[in-house]
Amino acid sequence: MKLSDLLQFLHEPVDYTGPDPEITGIAHDSRRVRPGHVFVAVWHPGYAADRHEFAAAAAAAGAAAVVVQRPVDVPAGTPVVVVRHTPSALGRLAAGFYGVPSARLGLAGVTGTDGKTTTCTLIADLLEASGIETGMATTVASKGARGVEPNRQHTSTPEAVEIQALLAEVVAAGGRCAVLEATSHALDQDRLTGCEIDVAVVTRVTHEHLEYHGTRERYLAAKARLLDLLRPNPRHPKQPAWPKATVLNADDGSHAYLAHRSPAPVIRYAVERDAEVRASDVRSNGWDTTFHLRSPWGERDVALCLPGVFNVYNALAASAAACTLGASLDACVASLAAHPGVTGRMERIECGQPFKVVVDFAHTPDALRQVLTFLRPITPGKLIVVFGSAGERDREKRPMQGRVAAELADYSILTEEDSRLEDRDQIIAEIAAGALAAGAVEGRQFERVPDRREAIGVALRQAAPGDTVLLAGKGHENSIIGARDGRLDTIAWDEREVARGELRKLGYGS
Repeated sequence: MKLSDLLQFLHEPVDYTGPDPEITGIAHDSRRVRPGHVFVAVWHPGYAADRHEFAAAAAAAGAAAVVVQRPVDVPAGTPVVVVRHTPSALGRLAAGFYGVPSARLGLAGVTGTDGKTTTCTLIADLLEASGIETGMATTVASKGARGVEPNRQHTSTPEAVEIQALLAEVVAAGGRCAVLEATSHALDQDRLTGCEIDVAVVTRVTHEHLEYHGTRERYLAAKARLLDLLRPNPRHPKQPAWPKATVLNADDGSHAYLAHRSPAPVIRYAVERDAEVRASDVRSNGWDTTFHLRSPWGERDVALCLPGVFNVYNALAASAAACTLGASLDACVASLAAHPGVTGRMERIECGQPFKVVVDFAHTPDALRQVLTFLRPITPGKLIVVFGSAGERDREKRPMQGRVAAELADYSILTEEDSRLEDRDQIIAEIAAGALAAGAVEGRQFERVPDRREAIGVALRQAAPGDTVLLAGKGHENSIIGARDGRLDTIAWDEREVARGELRKLGYGS
């Protein structure tokens, strides 16, 4: 593809002087540039690295052209394309380079504070249970031409180049649909530009990422940008055409704002209110849940192989999205009954111990509340929780997490999560402040154990028959990001294996 042909995918007139080279790839990281690549100098407000600073390095590595939004110093003869906004340009150029794959797929996007990964995974499973081959990209895993692969990054939504490449893989492998997890950062940074969404799903919108967005209103507005991607792309109409819908949680406070923003028909789902997709007679049977489902596609009794009312919401949202995209309701119900769960989401660790050990990704106040509320009535003994809070992220949520744990757990062990370059002890102190404000007494209802492995060991040694130990905040993640000598340091980490190792030290599962 010639550079001039690629630039036709931009939604703005551009002018550049220089040759018209053959383009062999798109890059947003100068270290990944290969000869013939277009380098797009992406910059996001508030981020330390402005990739305009690496335009010369990209040219030296063989970039056939650079795309910028301000002047850069590159060798003479390198085509320089100036655009208004490089992040959105990256999405459109990547989509064009890969043949606009979303035009050949039924595409679902899922956003929200909690429940995104489970809902995405359920949508993909429900579609495939109906014989619709489906790709996906989530916090935990991706599925393209090579099958399911774990996501080894701390990023839920990849950059636009990786998204478009994955969608192109799905198309090449004969896939008909794809599901993308869309974080507020990704939406604000235009990583999904170039994707035309057919079904936009929003789970719960609670408290998170205010260190980036500033206010809850701006956070919600970023989430709402997913709905803008529902608008048809007249330059590249869908082949075949797919139904359009916005799937919203009618029990969530974000519902009215999002419904007003939607350019597509709205399908509401709920447990407490009336809605097009409704669960009633919800009953928890230990680690399984049953409910009666009413929907535009029919009514069924559902046996959900997942715990908690929060997973009922996820199942409702997934069913609405999958059925909109052509899944059969009967296939959805059968798939929900057999779904094995998502790695690191309410995952039980079984080593023969006489108490429960649960690993979950809950890292927001609302998610922590949801999980502890579920575990409380099924725990005859003490409910013990180990958790921390991420460094260089939303500070306001830290005392909120401490308060939630003080109110719902019998004992809390405050520890490391991903402190990054923040002081780990200070983060823990801010969590502890919330617990103290809720009336918890340090040494009686909570303690501080900064080393996470040690904290897990302390919790497991305390546990007695009938107790539950919740390890919250890391879930599926395979590393902990901290600091060493003032620089970021990443250590390998698997919460599930650490728990099993500490249980073996106690004589279980050996």
